[in-house]
Amino acid sequence: MSILIPCPHCGSRPILEFVYGEIPVVPDTLTDADARDLDRAFMRANPEGVQVEAWFHLYGCRRWVRLSRDTRTDEIQ
Repeated sequence: MSILIPCPHCGSRPILEFVYGEIPVVPDTLTDADARDLDRAFMRANPEGVQVEAWFHLYGCRRWVRLSRDTRTDEIQ
C-alpha cells in the first residue's frame, strides 16, 4: 500500500512522486567540519507523532507541499 499525498495542484498522488525536505539541525558542539557535514547529510530528527512536513512534487507540478503527517501511522491530516 502506498501513501497518497494530496497535492493542491495535481490531486492525490503516490509518495514516489515526491521528495521529502528536511533541514537538519547540526549541533554546535561539533568542531570537525567533516563531522558537521556527515550530520547535515545523514542525521534526521525522526520525531514521533504529528509533524508538519514539506514535500517537493518532483515528478508533477514541481512545487512544495506542506502537510501534517502522523509519523506513527503515516496518516495525513
